[in-house]
Amino acid sequence: MSDLFEASGIHPPDAPLADRLRPASLDEVVGQDHLLGEGGPIRRMVEAGRLGSLILWGPPGTGKTTIARLLARAAGYQYQSISAVFSGVADLKKAFEQARMRRAAGQSTLLFVDEIHRFNRAQQDGFLPFVEEGVVTLVGATTENPSFELNGALLSRSQVFVLKRLDDAALNQLLIRAERQEDRALPLTPEARQALLALADGDGRYLLTMAETLFAMPAEPLDVQALAATLQKRAPAYDKSREEHYNLISALHKSVRGSDPDAALYWLARMLNGGEDPLYLARRIVRMAVEDIGEADPLSLLVANAAKDTYDFLGSPEGELALAQAVVHLATAPKSVAVYEAYKAASKAARETGSLMPPAHIRNAPTKLMKSLGYGQGYQYDPDTPEGFSGANFFPDEMDRRTFYAPKGEGHEEKVKARLERWAAMRAAPSDDR
Repeated sequence: MSDLFEASGIHPPDAPLADRLRPASLDEVVGQDHLLGEGGPIRRMVEAGRLGSLILWGPPGTGKTTIARLLARAAGYQYQSISAVFSGVADLKKAFEQARMRRAAGQSTLLFVDEIHRFNRAQQDGFLPFVEEGVVTLVGATTENPSFELNGALLSRSQVFVLKRLDDAALNQLLIRAERQEDRALPLTPEARQALLALADGDGRYLLTMAETLFAMPAEPLDVQALAATLQKRAPAYDKSREEHYNLISALHKSVRGSDPDAALYWLARMLNGGEDPLYLARRIVRMAVEDIGEADPLSLLVANAAKDTYDFLGSPEGELALAQAVVHLATAPKSVAVYEAYKAASKAARETGSLMPPAHIRNAPTKLMKSLGYGQGYQYDPDTPEGFSGANFFPDEMDRRTFYAPKGEGHEEKVKARLERWAAMRAAPSDDR
């Protein structure tokens, strides 16, 4: 019976509020005007009367299922839906057989596949012949980056549309519709209403689920504290094994690199609250110290390693403060990628000239034969020279001198740069002038 209600767009009176408020037309979908508004790509597709296979990619509760159902209705297609979570090969075969029968009768089928990224590669390949033959128009919904989760062949036969997280204006529209449906206002103070929007975090379905709970409460308005006590805290939208993990660690790293301690602390907290392994974060913080700061502030590497050791010693939650301290230190430290760039350049040169021997004067000479061949001859022990600098050549004889390390002059590297410039001038001077 529920399938009949879904196909007709009518919902039983005891259906959840989110289902009862499903839009009846594309014009009623909130927050996706870039796709459905005047001139939007999906709007143009509907107006042309030609639906192509497409992938709807976006966070939970942004309208992917609703859009698919309304597209079928607008184009006069038969709507059929399956979920990759609950369906297997037999379900797919049945869906394709039914679509083929409809096609023979002159009826087109829009096959909506929820969580399409959960199908494995072989199952995704199974869609291809039916999409190519026009047996079905495929609309897949995913919360994961299609570039990583879907076959290239399937992507090449579909258009990918990105749905946006619902902003406060769109979420407020949903609350207004809910209040009209229930014929009364939500029992919230203005501040608590704003807090409710923040709790929804862009998820329209979750917002309406919370609103349904509040409509069952007494009419006395709740303030922010009472709202927090009434509604359970929502788990952060974060999956350590999926793209969100890489987005957030990238945000943390780039906030540190961009010298923004406040943003860096925010992304660190987001990841820790989402259940990220603190030692994974500690390893990334050490990487930031050597990659983005280097010799501009050598202390940063010690701080990063100390934060890791402190977390090992204290554990959570106390040890997390050490990670926060390291993030703040790194974000506020002077930045230099000079060592990072120097090592890359030196590695490239080593690959190109990997067979060249060191110059004879710095080769080890433990035997008479080696000494007779000139090993160690003319070597100057730098600490014994007047300025502790001999200016000798330490590159292979067959290789011109190269400069890999070019300090940027930030922080500690300002003094390093001055020393290197003085040594370069001494090296260029005739030996008698040293």
